[in-house]
Amino acid sequence: LHVLAGVMWIGLLWYFNFVQTPSMPKIPDEQKPAVTKVIAPTALFWFRHAALWTVVTGLVVATMNGYLGQALTLQAPFVAIGIGMWLALVMAFNVWFIIWPNQKKALGIVQVEADAKAKAARFAMLASRFNTMLSVPMRFCMVAQQNGGL
Repeated sequence: LHVLAGVMWIGLLWYFNFVQTPSMPKIPDEQKPAVTKVIAPTALFWFRHAALWTVVTGLVVATMNGYLGQALTLQAPFVAIGIGMWLALVMAFNVWFIIWPNQKKALGIVQVEADAKAKAARFAMLASRFNTMLSVPMRFCMVAQQNGGL
């Protein structure tokens, strides 16, 4: 379940950053509501919940295997997984408390003035790009741990 949720989370993160966002300027204005009113809200629902379930199931796996405390405090031999866990926690925080609140404004789910909407869209995009950059070392740390650590 942890791996499935993680694949969905990072897959949607990369979809937003490498497919949807760069494609939006190419979509005719009359067709954009299909993305902003239908596709994006649904994709963001799965994105948020995949982030949540990745974190929850990861904490459960670490607890069941007896290394949660050692990983979170970056103790050997769990340094790699610990770094990956901290990166994932930062990313999940961004999803729920920075990206999602700003996306609600950008998509018109929460009504704000046009300038606030544009600022929210930019801030959500920057936070999403930050998560995309963090996803690479996070995945590296997760894979490194199972292959002997750092």
